Amino acid sequence: MCAQPVPDWLIPPPEGFRAEDLDALPDLPPHTELIDGSLIIVSPQKVFHSALIDVIMAGMYSCTPRELRVRREISVTLAPRQRPEPDLMVVGAGASTGGNQTSYTPETVLLVAEVVSPESAERDRYRKPELYAQAGIPHFWRIEDNDGSPVVYVYELDPAKKCYVPTGIHHDRLKIEQPYPIDIDLTEVERRI
Repeated sequence: MCAQPVPDWLIPPPEGFRAEDLDALPDLPPHTELIDGSLIIVSPQKVFHSALIDVIMAGMYSCTPRELRVRREISVTLAPRQRPEPDLMVVGAGASTGGNQTSYTPETVLLVAEVVSPESAERDRYRKPELYAQAGIPHFWRIEDNDGSPVVYVYELDPAKKCYVPTGIHHDRLKIEQPYPIDIDLTEVERRI
């Protein structure tokens, strides 16, 4: 069996890829991210992942203030070599530039959330929260699959140390006051699978 040649566009330049390259590279698979100058091509989503994001998005639409927008699977350009794509984020309404926008800047982002998959566990648990905190994003959620039920780990930024501190762990219901009042029935995920 012969190895398939790697397309020229997939070979990184010596300094690594840059954030703007994600919009220019041809034939990139959907949801490709840039972490530390390297392209991260993610595995296909599972139904649990998709249903969970649907439930959280639906719950957030009903409680998000007008001056904010909830976005799904849009990247955030944190630095020249850092452009991850959170599963979900909340941005200021003024940050939206139109339907062709592919990324936000960190100062416009209030909250990012990552749903952990086996393939992305290291990135979602360690590297991405580190990058988001260093960029100054105030709130982070890490969402895990606990035998078919979601668990939401909620964090808030300690601005002095540029790291996240835990503020809660939510199993059946995500009910919080920060960054604004949110109340979502997480058991709805099981009904949607």
